[in-house]
Amino acid sequence: MIIRGKAVILGDNVSTDHIIAGKYCRFAEGTELACHLFEGTEAADRVGWGTVLVAGSNFGCGSSREQAPLALKAAGVRAVLAESFGRIFYRNAINIGLPALVLQGATAFARDGAELELDLERGGLRNNRGQLAKTTPHPPFMVEILRAGGLVPYVRAKGEAMGARSGKEGT
Repeated sequence: MIIRGKAVILGDNVSTDHIIAGKYCRFAEGTELACHLFEGTEAADRVGWGTVLVAGSNFGCGSSREQAPLALKAAGVRAVLAESFGRIFYRNAINIGLPALVLQGATAFARDGAELELDLERGGLRNNRGQLAKTTPHPPFMVEILRAGGLVPYVRAKGEAMGARSGKEGT
């Protein structure tokens, strides 16, 4: 699974509160959340459709709000590369179909505005200078979840496939 996008460089310790303020978490729709992404920060004007976020350590730290990766995905963020992730953010991102990859030295490898190409299955990253870096690849089941668009569509498709094999309709 190959993903291409324009790099937006962020720093260390970007919390879920920075990504989406708690006062907006009452909105259920990702499109509404996306309108308030990084509100009040300089990143608000730089993050959008076709973006690959590149961050330092501890991206998505703080609260366990699942709205943070949902807002990023709804805004058109293609993937997030970071030196490390908040554990719950990482899992929430995969669950909603937003690729999150670990890359040591991520912010040194990518330049702001550079075109990046990520290979989720092999764990590779190419920048617009032709340089290659090795990311931590996703296991095959996680790539399947991401291809399906998240955990819910993945499970739904698996259930429908099982129902079709057994001669029953899926729910």
